[in-house]
Order: sequence, then structure tokens, then C-alpha cells
Amino acid sequence: MIQLNILYPKTENATFDWDYYLNIHMPMSIKLQGTALKGVSIVKGIGGIEGVQVAHIAITSMLFESVNSFIDAFTPHAEMLQGDMKNYTNIQPVIQFSDVVLQVGEGEKEGPSYDDPVSF
Repeated sequence: MIQLNILYPKTENATFDWDYYLNIHMPMSIKLQGTALKGVSIVKGIGGIEGVQVAHIAITSMLFESVNSFIDAFTPHAEMLQGDMKNYTNIQPVIQFSDVVLQVGEGEKEGPSYDDPVSF
């Protein structure tokens, strides 16, 4: 499983239209990429912890079986999806592909037990 991370850095003149992104762009992206897309999470950078700056306004993570499955799903719609970015942000996103090495959460396959003692 691979994860595509799209990071939108917080910069001085950055704009980001959350309403458009969540209600128009992402539903379109999800629909166009079809069953190749295995999961999506979107997080919004928040402040409130002294000494910790918000580095990214938004981070979107999308799960695919492989880089090739992403390419096959995205390429036919690349122009439309990339062209739509101007409607919600002026930020140049940072793109990173990652290999998922551990994922634990509601509905996930059981991971290692963290209740058992671990020797280092």
C-alpha cells in the first residue's frame, strides 16, 4: 500500500478555500479516481500549542495499492484536477509518495499488541 501525501505549506500570502476543497474538489477527485483510491484523510493545521508553528495549512493523504495504480487512476484526469487548484488555493503543494509501513485505527486490520512488554 502506498500513500500519496499532498502538503500545502503555510506561507505569508497563502489562501485556501476549505469549503471549495471539501465540497467540490475532493468529491470530484474521489469520484474520478474510482476504485483505485482505497482511502482518503484530510487534516487542517491548527495552532494553540505554545512554541509550535503551523507548518501546513492542509495535508491530504490518499491510499492506493501501488504507485502504478495511482498513475493509472490519476493520469486521465490530471489536467482537470490540477487545473482546478486555482479555484481553492494559490499554494504550490509538496507531493510525497510514501510506503505505508504501519497503520492502526478503527476498521483497520489488527496491528501489533502494544500491551505486551517490549524488550529493546
